[in-house]
Amino acid sequence: MSLQQQLQGQVLTPDGWVHGQICFDTANGRIDRIDAISSGAQDAGNAPQAAHYILPGFVDLHVHGAGGKDTMEAGDAVQVIAREHARHGTTSLLATTMTAPMADIETALRAIQPVIAQRPSGAARVLGVHLEGPYINPGKLGAQPDFAGLGSLQQVQHLHGIAPIRLITVAPEMPGHLDLVRELSATGMQVQIGHTLGTYEEGVAALENGAKGFTHLYNAMSRLDHRAPGMVGAALAHAQFSEIIPDLLHVHPGAIRAAMRAIPHLYCVTDSTAASGMPDGQYMLGRQVVHKCLGGVRLEDGTLAGSTLTMDQALRNLVSIGLSLEEASKRVSTYAADYLGLAERGRLSAGAFADLVVLDRQLNLIAVYVEGEKIDLANA
Repeated sequence: MSLQQQLQGQVLTPDGWVHGQICFDTANGRIDRIDAISSGAQDAGNAPQAAHYILPGFVDLHVHGAGGKDTMEAGDAVQVIAREHARHGTTSLLATTMTAPMADIETALRAIQPVIAQRPSGAARVLGVHLEGPYINPGKLGAQPDFAGLGSLQQVQHLHGIAPIRLITVAPEMPGHLDLVRELSATGMQVQIGHTLGTYEEGVAALENGAKGFTHLYNAMSRLDHRAPGMVGAALAHAQFSEIIPDLLHVHPGAIRAAMRAIPHLYCVTDSTAASGMPDGQYMLGRQVVHKCLGGVRLEDGTLAGSTLTMDQALRNLVSIGLSLEEASKRVSTYAADYLGLAERGRLSAGAFADLVVLDRQLNLIAVYVEGEKIDLANA
């Protein structure tokens, strides 16, 4: 049975702003059409002051946790995580694992798989897995536990058979990993470079062998120097896509803006932990104990360990450093969807999934819809 829903406001479409009405079917979760009430709106400022903004739902490709739960816990953790992020406007995400013993990773994937196969009510769509480790450099763990190891196509395919891996982080300088990058890319898996001490040249070689992006740009990678550009230099000089954490703690606003000028499709992730949406205190990140305080999450030694960021705050942060709302929306929705080849997400157009957020003029969330289902924001 078709159930029509209509929302009025300033709608951000792939062709720009339309002051009008978006109509979608709550039964099949698809957008039917977008009708203009008044034509010629070229920017968000042309809307009546009472009009709400209607944007594509946020797409987060790096999510470790939220609501006190971590993806490595198994059980109902991923359901809790997906519901918590939905209440902050994330309509689709990748459940991201930690570097850990292989048995732990397999257990986590077995718990994630059913949530990928069937979206729980009130939750974001879990598109698949981002395998962040264990195929990283043990000299650049960041907040990853010390279980880094060398990878093989056979091992990754085994894990992929448990739950679909859409994205995998690899340090290409490790022995055999350049071949692994090429082999995984040939299967259609999206490979990105991260937790790496690789040189500029090793980064360029990885891109030439099929890698497409970088994991949390600037963080846990060899830095840019004018005589040794490092992995950051490889990203800024050559990448079309990269993720970045815009909590304004992991990366300075000036460095964010520099990356946006260099990397056409730089997109935002939260790298969120179990501490997201929770009070200050002690939480788990994989096997690591982390502490939330002063708006951040850190290990005992002070190392940043993921974030407490949510995507609605990421949007507001981008606007606060000078991006237009339209540009900020692309960085938290469209480009991430494009990176995974998801033409029906990250944009508001006829036939696309009815994944959308409604914001007031101060960019606070008013409503969230995931595939046409209205999300209860009571606990957000």
